[in-house]
Amino acid sequence: MIAIGGAQAIGRALDRFGPNGLDVPLAGLCDAGEEREYRRALERAGIGANLTQADMESLGFYVCVDDLEDELIRALGADAVERVIAAQGELTSFRTLQKQVVWRGRRREEQLRRFFGSGGSRKLRYARLLVEALDLASVPRPLDRVLAHVLGPRT
Repeated sequence: MIAIGGAQAIGRALDRFGPNGLDVPLAGLCDAGEEREYRRALERAGIGANLTQADMESLGFYVCVDDLEDELIRALGADAVERVIAAQGELTSFRTLQKQVVWRGRRREEQLRRFFGSGGSRKLRYARLLVEALDLASVPRPLDRVLAHVLGPRT
């Protein structure tokens, strides 16, 4: 598995690894807001036409409800996510974000998503940490499905 560097890189990744490149088996996750971009890139790469979300899934591409962070926060619960942040020594930084006027009074899940989206490589680093904290019975559907597509179903 590789990180492609965001949705804007899907076309380049498909060019490199898809049927016109190395032609390796492909699968992936995208945020709901990126679904259209992924669909168009898959079609441009010759991997289907007039794709629906179900078509994308049959190809191994799954759409997160909002984004992967949202999926993981919902699967773990805000308390468990805060424990992961605390274990990384960043709970004070999260509390600082919560005190900012624009974030005060918002749902903690929204604050957590914003926290992961700020500060350089937090999204990538915390995605791994949150996945490691998951109970295998609680793996979010898009992540579970993309892993099953790549690795085969869990037993």
